[in-house]
Amino acid sequence: MKTRHLRRLALSVAAAAALTSVAACGSSDGDGTKDDKAADRPADNGSEGNSASALTALRTVDESTEAADSAKVESTFSMGEVLSMETRGELSWADGTTGAMNITYTGGQMAQQMEQAGSSSIDARYLPDEYYAKMGEPFARQAGGKHWIRYGYEDLEELAGSSGAYMKDQLQNSTPNQSVKLLLASGDVRRVGEEEVRGEKTTHYRGKVEVAELAERGSNLDKDQLADLKKQLRDSGITTETIDIWVDDKDLMVKKTEAGDTAKGRLTTTAFYSDYGIHVTAEAPPADDTVDFKELMKQQQ
Repeated sequence: MKTRHLRRLALSVAAAAALTSVAACGSSDGDGTKDDKAADRPADNGSEGNSASALTALRTVDESTEAADSAKVESTFSMGEVLSMETRGELSWADGTTGAMNITYTGGQMAQQMEQAGSSSIDARYLPDEYYAKMGEPFARQAGGKHWIRYGYEDLEELAGSSGAYMKDQLQNSTPNQSVKLLLASGDVRRVGEEEVRGEKTTHYRGKVEVAELAERGSNLDKDQLADLKKQLRDSGITTETIDIWVDDKDLMVKKTEAGDTAKGRLTTTAFYSDYGIHVTAEAPPADDTVDFKELMKQQQ
């Protein structure tokens, strides 16, 4: 495995980490929803009253989910033929994003690349200022016997420009209620109806957001970074995204889906949340088994 390939692989893992964060925070039994046809039904009376009522309800959901601090998360993500993956783990957002996730690459070009590197499934650890990914043995043989890659969030911004700044922001600031905040900001949200998710009674809400506005409202990027990111979004063909959330009787989000079209194909994410308030711990792996992303990027061919 050449040094150039190591760098490319490290960048792919960084991008996948950010996408994982978006999917988890931003299926089983089909899609996990007992009432499979409910999502295709029109929303309850699409009146201004319904929208106002939905917005009022979502403000409570936003506050309740934020206050819960942590949860178990299962998610899936796919984007055309580029990538599909599944994740499972525990995340806390009490003080930045921390936690541990297992990421399995299930299809697409990036999955093929990861399989060639012996890393079709990786363990990930999220800390407030850094992210770690455990790679396979083929990677370790080319990295001095080290299995883990460390990504300092400041380094992502420095080395990858506006896209790196966005990855940094997503990794540091994504929380499950981010999708609720986006729906509240858009004002375009409706109550779909009552449905069951994994045997639990929930209320289903749906709305649409402009992706450029999503990036602006859901990030802490400066003016120039936002301008660059919006150009990248336009070039990628992303315009609008549909967000659906399902809320339990405790005003906690138990399921979220996001869907939109891109130049590289259909983008979809689904996440399930449970065990809110659990204790989550994550720590850095041993330093002698870790290579720094910044050093990998600086290496010459």
